[in-house]
Amino acid sequence: MLDIQKKLSNTFYALLALPATAMGFALSVQIAALSWLLTYQYGLDISDIGLVWATGPIAGIVGQVIIGIISDNVWVWNGRRRVFIVIGGTLASLMLLALPNIGVIQAGLGLEAVLGLAVLISMILDLSINVSFNPTRSIIADVTPEGRARTKGYTWMQTVSGTFGVLSYFIGAVFGNIELIYFGVVLVFFFSVIPPFFIKEPKYLGRYGEDEDAIAMEEQNSDESSLPGSVNDASLKQILISIRPLWGFLLYGIYAIIKRLSGFEIPGYYFELFALGLSVILILQALLKSEEGKSKEEAGKIGFQKVLAAHSFSWIGVQSMFIYFFAFVSYQMPDLIADQVGSVVNWSFFSLNLVAAIIPVLALEPLANRFGRVKTHASSLVIMAIGYAAMWALGNSPWTLYILMIVVGVGWASIISLPFAIMSQKIAQNQMGLYMGLFNLSVVLPQLVSSFAVGDIMNAAPNKTVLLIICSVTVGFSALAWFLVKEPKDEMTENPALVDEK
Repeated sequence: MLDIQKKLSNTFYALLALPATAMGFALSVQIAALSWLLTYQYGLDISDIGLVWATGPIAGIVGQVIIGIISDNVWVWNGRRRVFIVIGGTLASLMLLALPNIGVIQAGLGLEAVLGLAVLISMILDLSINVSFNPTRSIIADVTPEGRARTKGYTWMQTVSGTFGVLSYFIGAVFGNIELIYFGVVLVFFFSVIPPFFIKEPKYLGRYGEDEDAIAMEEQNSDESSLPGSVNDASLKQILISIRPLWGFLLYGIYAIIKRLSGFEIPGYYFELFALGLSVILILQALLKSEEGKSKEEAGKIGFQKVLAAHSFSWIGVQSMFIYFFAFVSYQMPDLIADQVGSVVNWSFFSLNLVAAIIPVLALEPLANRFGRVKTHASSLVIMAIGYAAMWALGNSPWTLYILMIVVGVGWASIISLPFAIMSQKIAQNQMGLYMGLFNLSVVLPQLVSSFAVGDIMNAAPNKTVLLIICSVTVGFSALAWFLVKEPKDEMTENPALVDEK
């Protein structure tokens, strides 16, 4: 074990963040370039672009849950997470390399349809990212103790990842999206392949109620052929029960995929309204369920469902922004040509990620330590919803968009840092991979709503500013939901003021 890991120094937190940074950078490249590339280089319309983006959530449903379960129960290359980070990062870099060469690949294979090839490459890219994303986040919880140290791990993850995210949009805005993609190929490969071999993973992960001395002793006494603390009983039934607040999103996602691929459709949007109503009801039920008087394990599962419920709607707004923001910019500024639209989008996301890179360690971490992670996150989402509303009313020039994206960036910084710290305190340590994968469903299932339902709205609506209304309402609903989530127990212990409030 490196000395910086023993001391949990800032250098170690930065090193620990690099694998997640690699996957975040790959996602940033995808966000910056994919919609632009498919629209202006390959001529796809908005509905087709939505279909291509839907491959990400589909890959996430499969990839993160399965890889999470497997990585909890294997020991390869002296680690649980290492092998998945390395393989996933390598595949992601190769798929990024394929993106600007879809036309070349199409000609080489003698294919006629660009859409099918774009969907395939995007799906492999997203699957690769998802194979690695779960382990890159789980490993932070594996090697940091509960409480402020873990909050610091995830805020550092976002600071380092966000800094490189800023770099990605800067490169795209100044040099162009093609150059950005090729830079991403190199960075993703090296950041995902090298750092994991300098991080020592614990072979034993504790269960509920086990003290650190017992964990350390069992780890010391375990031999190489055994894997203490592993979990092998994650049945489909248990998984479905765990994600009950997301059933409405799941049903809609299945229906939307069938509708798009087969043409089967229930007229009158009755199914969409049913799925929306079911989602709201199940989310409210989860949020209002009490954890008092329950065992630690049972209370943890209830708390986990509350986190799923509160987190889900925010991703409808965020993903819709990432997919369709170029259409909003084109509508608001019709005089811009294709390259100028791409530049405005990249500078907008540059502003978004600049804030997301700066404030997690400088502001969110100290605020979370003082007021609690949940309140800090909920308040950040309120600011984000206000930013979206202001963008809808005032966003008719590039500089206005850049300034308002700074406001929106406060919520974005929190979304991709604090919920992971909150969620990791609700579950058993030896099930981190499984529940990190299930937690990701609160991201990818709502993203299917963005890809299909919001895509249909954006395709049909002549006024593309409807995008910002959707973003503001969904993020605002998520903020209200988060205010109903109880602070993690370790936060209340470390901050007596929170105990008094409860």
